[in-house]
Amino acid sequence: MVGASEAAQMERLESQVDNGGGGAWEYLCLVRKLKARRSDKVLKHGLSILNDHRARSKLGAEEWTLYEQVAFAAMDCQQYDVANDCIALLSKQFPRSIRIGRLEGMLLESKGAWAEAEKVYARLLDDSPLDQIIHKRKVAMAKAQGDLSAAVKLLNKYLEIFMADHDAWRELAEIYVSLQMYKQAAFCYEELILSQPTVPPNHLAYAEVLYTLGGLENLQTAKNYYASTIALSGGKNTRALYGICLCSVAIRQLTKGRNKEEKEVSDLQTLAAEALQRDYKQRAPNKLPFLLSMLKNMKLNS
Repeated sequence: MVGASEAAQMERLESQVDNGGGGAWEYLCLVRKLKARRSDKVLKHGLSILNDHRARSKLGAEEWTLYEQVAFAAMDCQQYDVANDCIALLSKQFPRSIRIGRLEGMLLESKGAWAEAEKVYARLLDDSPLDQIIHKRKVAMAKAQGDLSAAVKLLNKYLEIFMADHDAWRELAEIYVSLQMYKQAAFCYEELILSQPTVPPNHLAYAEVLYTLGGLENLQTAKNYYASTIALSGGKNTRALYGICLCSVAIRQLTKGRNKEEKEVSDLQTLAAEALQRDYKQRAPNKLPFLLSMLKNMKLNS
């Protein structure tokens, strides 16, 4: 995640370079370091260096890093001729490179030549079957073509090999949610919580899936994970506070007459409602009446 100071530094450098103040290489290095998406700027300023023999010669071995960076930017800007020229030079300099092969496949992807890109990736996987990036490119291609079932199969196959890839578990969970396969999504979030127990978004996403599934047991578990989200985020997760309120209402409807369970739900929902009111008073006082009205309708506020 890009910090505020780094973002400000990038904005300053970008303004400086755009106004002819120099520092194009420093700007491009910072964009690459921060993994920022500034494709139009990278293409413009990267080409200004590559087309200047003196400026290019000063880069040394970093010249090839810049060719790769400009190739990515050109693909993003649909400047396929530029991307092709950069990849051709890289391929000549580094023949039979897996990394350059991935670039060739991505160029075909960006043109929508899915079958050809698939052939390139298949050939690369024959040489390097454990290349994570190529496996992920195949998932990205399936998603780009709208074939979510294929994306699910590819991700499951990938996770059989790379079980510790948190991003892959998260992406698989999100696809399952989009397909309304909530039990499968819940399993993915359970894996994430086991491997990253202190990451609040994992607890929150799991709680929301359980709330969607419904049923008393799922709602009670969802309420607990909403509570853990609040604890892990220092009590400042508004979405989780709302989640506790919604779970409390649903559980109350399902447990009428069970005094012990009703009391436990009542205590937690009261705390959540009070925390929401404090939060709105501090950050959005003009919207507090709407919150109070909603809580009253949910019988969470007198």
